[in-house]
Formats: sequence, structure tokens, C-alpha cells
Amino acid sequence: MPVQERRKRLAPAERRAQLLAVGARAFATRPYEEVLMEEVAEQAGVSRALLYKHFASKHELFAEVYRQAAGELLVQTRFDPADTLVEQLVEGMDAHLDYFVANRHAVLTANRVLAGDPVIQTIITEELDTLRTRLLGVLPLADEGARQAVSQVLRSWLVFVRVLVLDWLTEPSCTRTELRDACIGAVLGALRPLLPADPAPEWGR
Repeated sequence: MPVQERRKRLAPAERRAQLLAVGARAFATRPYEEVLMEEVAEQAGVSRALLYKHFASKHELFAEVYRQAAGELLVQTRFDPADTLVEQLVEGMDAHLDYFVANRHAVLTANRVLAGDPVIQTIITEELDTLRTRLLGVLPLADEGARQAVSQVLRSWLVFVRVLVLDWLTEPSCTRTELRDACIGAVLGALRPLLPADPAPEWGR
């Protein structure tokens, strides 16, 4: 059946959301270079002209897919002051690992295939900065000097986690739980000398 006959009328915002959903599935399951805009249009049941009206290129579609994913991950990692630091770290790591595992190709595209792309890197940087700010907000900091030191540690740790997880997605060398716990243990070990009290006494040294 021709695309025009299958097309459903949707409001522009609804159509854009639908195209993003179709694009997200495509980028999650296939390498970036194998995803064709023509196929995205076909799967969405729209013409190529309509797809290009919403997204001028495959790069623009991918960027919006990844921006949306980053926003959703931030919603899932709103740290609850009622939880311990370890519980908050576990919840945040689990949310990200869930997405990374389910969307392996999209994650590798953003961080390797398009590693030098300024639009993609801005999305990643903004997400990491937001996570760092949220973590700073739940840690017991003695003064501004401690805040600056902890902020630097968190910035470096988030980059470390990103690199480690990317390597793990490419060549898994441990279980997912071991990976998560290694990341959590790394940040706790780095933070302990900078805080007035052990932020996670329940987590073994």
C-alpha cells in the first residue's frame, strides 16, 4: 500500500514525536551508517518530504533522538534526599545502564562515530554537568573549597564512567553488576578524603 494511503493525520507535535520514536528504534538497533532516512520514513508511514520537513538530515534526527534520551535519563535520576548516597548512585547507574544496554548502537554512535560533533558533545556535556550539580547538592560539603575539589572529582569520575561503559559495551569483560559497583566504588574512594564524614559507611572500603 502506498505511503500516502497509509499515512495518518497527526498534529505537527504528534508527528514529530512519532518520527522521533521511529528514529530512536532505528538508531538503537543498527549502526548509524546503516540507518537510512528513506527507511525511517517508510517505517513511520510518511513521505520522505514530510520526514525532511521535520528533520533536515539524519544527523539532525539523531541529535534530537539523543537529546530526548538524555532528558529522559535526567528525569529518572532525580536524586531523592531520603535515599542514602549509595542508593542514589545505584539508581542513577542502573537507569543509565538500562538505556546504554538497550540502545547500544545509539550510545556508541554518540560517543564514537560522532565523537567530534559539537551538537552531540553539547548534549552529552550538558547531561554530565547536570548530574554533577545534582550530586553536589546531596553531598555534605564543609565549605566552598571542598565544593570545588569535589566538583572536580565528580567531573573526572563522570568522564571515567563514560569511557569505561563504552569499552564494556564494545567488549564486556565483567558482569553488569560488577561494572556498576566498580563505578560506584571508584567515586566513593575518590570522595572520602574530601568530605567531613564517610558518605557511605555501609559500602566496604
